[in-house]
Amino acid sequence: MDTNPRAFIESHRIRFVGSFEELIETRFAGDVNALCWPRRLPGDFQEVADRLQAEEGMTTIGDEDLRGLALGPAGSVAREVLIADQALLRDHGLDPTLDCIAGYPRDDATGPVPTDVYSFHVDSAAVRADTFLCTYVGRATEGLSNEMAVRRVDVAETREQLLKLYGGPDDEEFAAYLSERCFDLHYWPFVGAEPYTFGIGNLWRIAIAYPDCPVLPCIHRAPPRMAGDRPRLLLIS
Repeated sequence: MDTNPRAFIESHRIRFVGSFEELIETRFAGDVNALCWPRRLPGDFQEVADRLQAEEGMTTIGDEDLRGLALGPAGSVAREVLIADQALLRDHGLDPTLDCIAGYPRDDATGPVPTDVYSFHVDSAAVRADTFLCTYVGRATEGLSNEMAVRRVDVAETREQLLKLYGGPDDEEFAAYLSERCFDLHYWPFVGAEPYTFGIGNLWRIAIAYPDCPVLPCIHRAPPRMAGDRPRLLLIS
């Protein structure tokens, strides 16, 4: 298995950086809407995840929860990395959370546009913001280049179904209806589209949808769960 952090990440939408400072300070421009700081982290993050004993759903883990775990030497090293990464983000005015994820809720609502995180989507905000994230163990987040997908609401058949649910014309109020329900944030990958993995240990900053954002938002999704998968540890802000 190739241990080069860049070997499994291929997209002209990504720029690699060499430090946290560069990750924070680099501006999105042109085609680039994802910044990756490749890292090989020390420690046994699997031991941390196992000690948390998450059986289903998503559990947010605080620093005190981490400090209360009985861990071996390698697990203790991983714990300090987890605490240090969150401190680094907080020092720059961010509000990170560490989640142990055994599975996200699925969108059980009937309709043409699934809105759970397993669907390719973009994040959004009313003001300028970015998303930071890192998977420490488990299946990593997946990304998709923007030219490999289309917004689901822009697919003619899907839009027709949504208009029937809405019960009105395709106007500004319909656009507001789509936005309120986050339908306009979800994407349909083209046939043959190949997602890229965010990898393990790499810290990412990705562009999101907000007014006057200079680049397209980064399309991504939570990794599909497979039988036998262990919980993943995810840092997100």
